[in-house]
Amino acid sequence: MNKVVPTAAEAVADVPEGATLAVGGFGLSGVPNVLIQALYERGVGGLGVVSNNCGAMDSGLAVLLAAGRIARVTGSYIGANKEFARQYLAGELEVELIPQGTLAERLRAGGAGIPAFYTPAGVGTQVADGGLPWRYDGDGGVALASPPKEVRAFDGTEYVLERGIRTDFALVRAAKGDRHGNLVFAKSSRNFNPLAAMAGRVTIAEVEELVEPGAIDPDAVHLPGIFVQRVVALTPEQVADKRIERRTVTAPAARGTVNG
Repeated sequence: MNKVVPTAAEAVADVPEGATLAVGGFGLSGVPNVLIQALYERGVGGLGVVSNNCGAMDSGLAVLLAAGRIARVTGSYIGANKEFARQYLAGELEVELIPQGTLAERLRAGGAGIPAFYTPAGVGTQVADGGLPWRYDGDGGVALASPPKEVRAFDGTEYVLERGIRTDFALVRAAKGDRHGNLVFAKSSRNFNPLAAMAGRVTIAEVEELVEPGAIDPDAVHLPGIFVQRVVALTPEQVADKRIERRTVTAPAARGTVNG
């Protein structure tokens, strides 16, 4: 039952070339940076990544992307990642963009053993009708487009069929975890992490605080250990290494003014 692995390098040592990965995080929040760095150092490529976005500010999945290690991305947001956009438009990267809620449910469904489900999101658009560019040819043309999906009416409303997602591995980050793999996530860093963990056949969690079994109240567990196969405890330095994507501050009040 002890799922603790001594190092991140050992935890990802069996991730092969061309593996598919579900990766938690949203922007810079809850990203398993240590595991991603270990995977980068391992040198494998041709990876198929399922994640909300593909890294930001040269961190997270952006490390693998910049090194040309990612072949396909299933996600919802390109954002300000210029290298992601460049590779996509140049035909170097296959990208399946899907509605964010649909991505979350596809991951959850895969983890729950549900092969597919119907949703109204995307009906009447290229999400359902097909034609979304998955890969460009590098000259502005579309080399590969999304296929049409099944649409069915229930009680007079149309729904599109979406498939659950299962991946070879999943990489997630948690605030706290025990040796059995039970995880607790902190505030917004919870984001896609539990869903990504559910979707992976082998899920690896980096945890900021490792505790003994029983130290986490069962009612406080966000993800049961049944979904987690390996746990890596982070060092204090790794825990403290957190970047801010957009720093926003409030201008100080002028002298002599009274609030309220």
